[in-house]
Amino acid sequence: MAYSESHNYTDDTTNSVKEYYSKIITELGEDVEREGLLKTPERASKAMQFLTKGYQEDPQQILKSALFKEDYKNMVLVKNIELYSLCEHHILPFYGKVHIAYIPNGYVVGLSKLPRIVDVFARRLQVQERLTKEILDCIQDTLKPLGVAVVIEAAHMCMMMRGVQKQNSVTTTSAFTGEFEKVQTRSEFFSLIGSDLT
Repeated sequence: MAYSESHNYTDDTTNSVKEYYSKIITELGEDVEREGLLKTPERASKAMQFLTKGYQEDPQQILKSALFKEDYKNMVLVKNIELYSLCEHHILPFYGKVHIAYIPNGYVVGLSKLPRIVDVFARRLQVQERLTKEILDCIQDTLKPLGVAVVIEAAHMCMMMRGVQKQNSVTTTSAFTGEFEKVQTRSEFFSLIGSDLT
C-alpha cells in the first residue's frame, strides 16, 4: 500500500490562524501594517501548519507501506536521525537527534520509514518524554519485533532563550522493549550509537 506525503494548506485554516498572528503581533506592540510584517501573519500561519502537520498523518500506515518479510534476527539500527519539534509548554523549538534500533521478528521495514515516523510525531506539539514513547510504541505495535530501543538527545530553546537560559544543556530520554530490556543487548545498542563506524 503506497503512502504519499502532503504539504497542502487549507485556505480556511491559513486565514483563521493568520488573523490570530495579526492580533498577537499587534498586542506585542508592533505595527502589522509595516512593510516587513505585511505578509508575516500568513507566513507564520503556513509555517505553523507545516510544523504541526503530524496531526494529519498516520505513522502506522507509513510503516505498513514498507514491510518486507525477512528472516533476520539481529539488531537493525538507524542513528543520528535529525529531530525538530515544538515544546507544547512554550511553543518553542527543541531539536537534536534520535537513535532507533529494533530486532526483527519475521519482518523488516524500509529504512527511510523510521526517520519518517520520527517526523510525524515530532510535527506535533510535544514533550520529549512522550515523543520517545510514541516512536517506540508505534514500532513495537506495528512491526511486532523482538525488541525496540529509542534514545533522543535534544536541546530545548525554552531553556536556552528564556527561563534558566542554559546554553549547553542537552536532555536525553530513552525507552526499551523486549530484548533491549536485557543488559547485554542494551549495552550493544549504546556502544553502537556512541561509535563512528564509517
